[in-house]
Amino acid sequence: MNKTVVILVETRKTHPKFKKIVRRSVRLKVHDEKNECVVGDKILAIETRPLSKEKDIDCIKL
Repeated sequence: MNKTVVILVETRKTHPKFKKIVRRSVRLKVHDEKNECVVGDKILAIETRPLSKEKDIDCIKL
């Protein structure tokens, strides 16, 4: 996967009935044009036109 980074997006929601905080995580493939992202980086990503079958998000900055 050249010029592609897989990121993990976590969300927290409170369960409506039990009032417990529930965490959900989603893995997304992000386009990194300059290949400058490494493991552990926090990035800002925006949605763009489809770049491939699974990529439609672009990396803005680290």
